[in-house]
Amino acid sequence: MPESVSTLFAAHPAQDGFQTMLSAHVDAADFPCVGAKAAAARGALEVVGARAIDSAWDDVRIHDRLLGWAHAYRADPALFRSLAVVFEGPGDLTEALFEQALWARAQSLSDKDVWRGQDYDPRVSHDPQDTHFSLSFGGEAFFVVGLHPHASRPARRFRHPTMVFNLHDQFEQLRAAGKYESMREKIMVRDEAIAGDRNPMLARHGEASEARQYSGRMVDAAWRCPFRYSGDE
Repeated sequence: MPESVSTLFAAHPAQDGFQTMLSAHVDAADFPCVGAKAAAARGALEVVGARAIDSAWDDVRIHDRLLGWAHAYRADPALFRSLAVVFEGPGDLTEALFEQALWARAQSLSDKDVWRGQDYDPRVSHDPQDTHFSLSFGGEAFFVVGLHPHASRPARRFRHPTMVFNLHDQFEQLRAAGKYESMREKIMVRDEAIAGDRNPMLARHGEASEARQYSGRMVDAAWRCPFRYSGDE
């Protein structure tokens, strides 16, 4: 792992407040993701505070934390942990603008992964049109969940724009243990209870590109992900 650069950057002044706010949000009785609840319960929902999701201001610091997160997971691959980047704003983004900002941050973070000499996780594809696509940081694949104030799905609404990074290998561990399908069904039932219907964007890895799910916006078959991996250039 490259030498950490996080000590060069001060934490966001609202860091502790963001941590408290997101933990309370996940702990709410109607929050549907039982995996996130498990992570919060065991103190494994870590929050990184940042300025703005439509700015690259904190990208080096965020990427540095992702590298540390990947490294720590390989040393101790325990289930149910998430790294959430909570941005101060903007709080008035439409779903389309939030999606644009989320992918701009993902692109910037991926470019820094290449810059720092990190290999892409060979277990997934870096082509966002591929059904086995995932983002990769520090050699570990990540699935991203976007939250923001104006999300159409209630489960994706949160006071601040947020990107939650979940290690892809955790899903594979659940599959190997025969627990993935039951957990997935529990989440979908809980989500349906607050939204009134099942989320049509949800798909299993290998059935459709997970890139379609990241922002939470409903997209059609013509949608194309703006992400392009720069490591092959």
